[in-house]
Amino acid sequence: MTGLLEGKRILVTGVITDASLAFHVAKVAQEQGATVVLTGFGRLRLVERIAQRLPQPAPVLELDVTDQSQLDSLADRVAEHVDGLDGVLHSIGNAPASCLGEGAFLKAPWADVASALQVSAYSFKSLSTACLPLLSRGGSIVGMDFDNRQAWPAYDWMGVAKSALESICRYLARDLGPQGIRVNLVAAGPVKTMAARSIPGFAAFEDAWDGRAPLGWDVSNPEPVARTCCALLSDWLPATTGSMVWADGGFHAIGV
Repeated sequence: MTGLLEGKRILVTGVITDASLAFHVAKVAQEQGATVVLTGFGRLRLVERIAQRLPQPAPVLELDVTDQSQLDSLADRVAEHVDGLDGVLHSIGNAPASCLGEGAFLKAPWADVASALQVSAYSFKSLSTACLPLLSRGGSIVGMDFDNRQAWPAYDWMGVAKSALESICRYLARDLGPQGIRVNLVAAGPVKTMAARSIPGFAAFEDAWDGRAPLGWDVSNPEPVARTCCALLSDWLPATTGSMVWADGGFHAIGV
């Protein structure tokens, strides 16, 4: 049986450990027939070891989304491993500690807020434009989101960054659609990852989902989110762009 992503060439950013959502997207993508290239930032040796745990070991490229020279060279470096791209996963986000937690919203200095916005939101545009030379046949760009249509406890400036990410998605969809490129976000429910552990009071998110999501929710199971990303990376949603697709057990649809 042919896989959902058979023959697709996918760039996956944001792998840190094998608990990362990006790792599980890469794993499901390979299981569905894709060739995967990874990017990492900082501890590349660790990411290279993690890449060996995929069904097929994947090459790892360095990518600091705040370094324009690395963005400018990304297409050439990816082209050393694949002859183009059909899909890109943006799974990048970071905020200084001052931007998260009780009282952070009123106290965080602009320099820290600016860093959070650049890494967690503006980088969606930066990565997309860096990959354009490889998306000559069109394709799909998918970003990882956490629905920020309302204020969350402790999420503070990272929540604002997610709202910016959602707006950037719509503008990218507008500008890249004529090139046959779809741009969407997956709004995931809370999953226990390294990034989640950096959020003060993450347990409050777990408690909120417990019993409220109509389909239930397992914070230790990243596969439903990974499958949703791979569905968007496939050819099976050809008329979907500029959208936020929820993979949260239906939590977003229930008031109390």
